[in-house]
Amino acid sequence: MQQTLDDLNGRFGKAGVSFKEGRGGMPYANLATGGGEVDVYLHGAHVTRFEQKGQPAVLFMSAQSLFQKDKAIRGGVPVIFPWFGPRQPDPVGKSPMHGFARLTEWQVESVEKQGDVASVTLALTPNELSRSLWPHDFKLTYTVTLDGDVLKLDLAVTNTGAEGLAFEEALHTYFAVGDVRHASVEGLAHTTYLDKTDNLTEKSQDASPIGFTGETDRVYLATQGTCTINDPGLRRRIVVEKEHSDATVVWNPWIAKAKAMVDFGDDEWPGMLCVETCNVGPHAVTLAPGATHSMKVRISTIGS
Repeated sequence: MQQTLDDLNGRFGKAGVSFKEGRGGMPYANLATGGGEVDVYLHGAHVTRFEQKGQPAVLFMSAQSLFQKDKAIRGGVPVIFPWFGPRQPDPVGKSPMHGFARLTEWQVESVEKQGDVASVTLALTPNELSRSLWPHDFKLTYTVTLDGDVLKLDLAVTNTGAEGLAFEEALHTYFAVGDVRHASVEGLAHTTYLDKTDNLTEKSQDASPIGFTGETDRVYLATQGTCTINDPGLRRRIVVEKEHSDATVVWNPWIAKAKAMVDFGDDEWPGMLCVETCNVGPHAVTLAPGATHSMKVRISTIGS
């Protein structure tokens, strides 16, 4: 169902929550509090902006991102569902990378504004695209909340079918940094990871923070802990706390892969890194009929 701006603002608009026309003519929700602003496109339920008042943007967005209805947005927080990366196996032979949730317009379910807290809840149920790729019954409910200057994300998956439902999920968050070559990630010491740059070889992280000296694409397993991005370039630390997520992905494309992506600038890779809250690979989720699984992340910053 097409949602017009007049309809959206008439039904859901209020002080601190409004709907606007974004790039490509696509609608987005703007959440505003005394601490900052967040933009959430209905296309893909995609958070494209999280800015704290008077501070540099917390999220990275590619200047080359394609704001098209049949394409995913590059940067911000893509919602990955129901598979992560290339589908394995791919029974239809045309499954899009990272699933279909980021390619679909979600429906606005509700908005809330109380004090210095603003939120929007979006929903996705089976549609023509999902049925053609993945013939299962489900409901996704995604609540994006700006609590002062803290961003909270809650992705809930409900199995509305009569059989068990297995899926992968990720909040593929792109963070803005001054220079990734001087940034590091703490919170994953002594964990095992799959190195996607080395044929998914299983490796062990030592006690030191993760640094970046080349293409990095790692799936950290059996880890539920908080990660902290140390960013001396922007003189801050970004804290990523999560719930009901058993894996964390750390990614930067570096030089060659950045050049190979049509929706990513050749020289943008130093200004970003991804720390992704997810349940993927051996941590894929299986839900009984009628059950709901909720994965949450809380993103805040600390000045250095």
